[in-house]
Amino acid sequence: MLKQLGILWTSFKMALQELKVNKLRTFLSLFGITIGIFCIIGVLATVDSLEQKVQNDIKTLGTNTIYIDKWNYGGGPDYPWWKYVKRPVPKYEEMKIVREKSQLASYASIFLNNNVNVSYKDNILNNVGIYGVSEEFNKIQTIDISYGRYLNESDFTRGTPNCIIGDKVAEELFGKAEKAVGNEISYSGRRLIVVGIIQKQGQSMIGGFNYDQCVMVTYQYFASVYNPDFSNPSILVQGRPEISSKALQDELTGVMRQLRRLSPTEEDNFSCNDVAMFSEQIKGFFGQVSAGGWAIAGLSLIVGAFGVANIMFVTVRERTSQIGLKKAIGAKKGTILTEFLIESAFLCIIGGLVGLFLVWLLALGLSSILPFPIFIAPNIITLALSICIVLGIISGIIPAFIAARMDPVVAIRTK
Repeated sequence: MLKQLGILWTSFKMALQELKVNKLRTFLSLFGITIGIFCIIGVLATVDSLEQKVQNDIKTLGTNTIYIDKWNYGGGPDYPWWKYVKRPVPKYEEMKIVREKSQLASYASIFLNNNVNVSYKDNILNNVGIYGVSEEFNKIQTIDISYGRYLNESDFTRGTPNCIIGDKVAEELFGKAEKAVGNEISYSGRRLIVVGIIQKQGQSMIGGFNYDQCVMVTYQYFASVYNPDFSNPSILVQGRPEISSKALQDELTGVMRQLRRLSPTEEDNFSCNDVAMFSEQIKGFFGQVSAGGWAIAGLSLIVGAFGVANIMFVTVRERTSQIGLKKAIGAKKGTILTEFLIESAFLCIIGGLVGLFLVWLLALGLSSILPFPIFIAPNIITLALSICIVLGIISGIIPAFIAARMDPVVAIRTK
């Protein structure tokens, strides 16, 4: 054990000595390793951070939730919008029947939205989403209230002009969010009483519900002001915890077909959209981006590996007499081999650490300008160091073998 630690310490000192004595040569040789690690870790860290942000945004749409809509959320270049635009929109009465007939659903709610200009005294905020929801919406969506309360049973039963507003709306109109509770806001000549403030959600990268800049009212109130058929209605249905989204989707398709009295030969005039589908599509997309990063970084790593191999060949030549002396006093081939392999690995690790430092600086810079933080996960750091060690061993294997097989007598005489 002590002997192995001694070999490690000696190899580490030799690697540092190589850096100190031949700064320019070593820097140029390790530059490829640094750039390769920078590319790989930079891409992986950015992609992982972005993917986590997008996946979290998808989760805000509702876990195990199916969206019944006239539109299919798949998209694509061949999207037949001309067919979907003719479909009837989901109705509040359909939502109630779906809730009653579905055996796999836990909650169901209708969702409608429109855009309005909201004002309080002289403060005006344009293009604010006004959302109309039914009783179980907050069971499907996470609506955390920072001040005041959520819409209650009386609000839904009577269709009162009470609302909850987003954090951004409250701050823009009232200066401080907590000041909004109990005050009236105006839109289109109508007034609403603010009973609660939605906790700040942050910017979403996939659209969806913009709770920071919204006014949320009951469906009953919304329908008294706007025509629900022209307010982008959709029905949100959340399945029971033990039920898969695919099973729920199949059941809801059958319920809706029965509800709309479609014959077996008729196509669906609605879409049951599974938001979990987006999560799988996102994984595939980011997987391809990561593969592209590996391909680019691979070229730099190959160049870096040749540079480290060149350093090791030169190092073996410069230390030929030392190698001969070590073998003359009893050093075994395995010891010489191990020393040079470890030294080569240390050189690659040094280049990799520089690359990691550059990625850390990049993460700090991007986190300050992007709508999500860039983080370097521990498993990514482990991956970077593992790549450096493997690359170092591969780069130094031939020079190390040459050193280990030297004849001590010939090596000592070499100048």
